[in-house]
Amino acid sequence: MLQRHSFIDFKTLNRSNGGLFKMSQRSRVIDLYKTLLHLGKDYPSGYDFFRTRLHKAFMKNKDITDTDKIEKMIAHGQYIVKELEALYMLKKYRTLKRRL
Repeated sequence: MLQRHSFIDFKTLNRSNGGLFKMSQRSRVIDLYKTLLHLGKDYPSGYDFFRTRLHKAFMKNKDITDTDKIEKMIAHGQYIVKELEALYMLKKYRTLKRRL
């Protein structure tokens, strides 16, 4: 019988001691930045506008060291990613609907 391969989430891997190994906050912030940059390519106001605003937002918060505040900002950034994805899906849906 063939076994299905399960999805491995590399951001949280199980260790042998039963705990969770998480990516460092720095890595998560960089990953979030890259994800947002990629999503900015389809932004309605243009990629240059999006990139400069994104860069300013990240540079404004570069000196924050409080881990709880950083976690909140990462969560907010992930919320923004979901909102942008929803915006793009809606835009594509409306475009397709107009063509029909």
